[in-house]
Amino acid sequence: MKLAFLFPGQGAQKVGMGRALAEGFAVAREIFERADRALSVPLSTLCWEGPADELKKSLNTQPALLTHSIAAWQLVHRAGLEPSWVAGHSLGEYSACVAAGAIEFEDALRLVRRRGELMYQAGLERPGTMAAFLGLEAAVVEEICREAASAGIVAAANWNAPGQVVVSGEIPAVERACELARARGAKRAVRLEVSGAFHSPLMATAAAGLAAALDAVTFRDPRCPVVVNVSAAPLATAAELRAALGSQLLGAVRWEDSMRRLRSLGAEGFVELGSGTVLRGLLRTLDRQAPSWNVEDLESLRSTLAALGASASVAATPVPDRQA
Repeated sequence: MKLAFLFPGQGAQKVGMGRALAEGFAVAREIFERADRALSVPLSTLCWEGPADELKKSLNTQPALLTHSIAAWQLVHRAGLEPSWVAGHSLGEYSACVAAGAIEFEDALRLVRRRGELMYQAGLERPGTMAAFLGLEAAVVEEICREAASAGIVAAANWNAPGQVVVSGEIPAVERACELARARGAKRAVRLEVSGAFHSPLMATAAAGLAAALDAVTFRDPRCPVVVNVSAAPLATAAELRAALGSQLLGAVRWEDSMRRLRSLGAEGFVELGSGTVLRGLLRTLDRQAPSWNVEDLESLRSTLAALGASASVAATPVPDRQA
């Protein structure tokens, strides 16, 4: 089966994330230990014990989610599962690049921690917000954003699935967009609890700072194509991936297009790696026939490996402790 590995983004975090995998398998525990050393902070303790208010801060959330995803990926990788493609939602694109061998894990950790800091600072410098719309067609959302632009900057930020779009921009413009969305029959039009207008022009200073950080990191050609957010295209070179990550904070996450592209490329199954099952849910919204699994804890690991006929030994006994 040709598999696509999917990696979740910010919002999927929760206290306790990754603990069961780390307690069950030495290779997963080593990933968390490497994260603690790379960042010189007790990230594993924050993931497993909280407090939640600290975990939800972007500079902590982003490396925490990446670490959980890579711990899960290491387990399926050592069980013999390999992807034909990888993709990640926003932050998850960094996890995807690690799994594809384009970036070293420690470099990705430092990048996403810096990314979280820059995004928070940009939100202070140019205050903004985001809102989720449910039940509207893409053309209607685009029309709403054009009309609401009279109140300031606002644009679609996440094209997640049919009828599920997130807009981002200046607060008055987003509030106006919510009013228009309700008037046009949206099932929901609600502001999100975020610290800034992510994936919008208000992130310009963050994007500039991130570009400098990306330039300082070594990229390699990935072992398999990475279907990226900004274009939904499968990229296969180090230079392309560096540029895509650099453009990401200013551009929309084209997740629906990315999933459709993976299906058109021949993806026969999807495995979500890390916290939650949000991406599996979005996939079902646009393609109920697409088989999908996830790995976030011991139960989901075992069921996924069994369904895909992977080595049962990794689910039955701890993996020997060795460098990932």
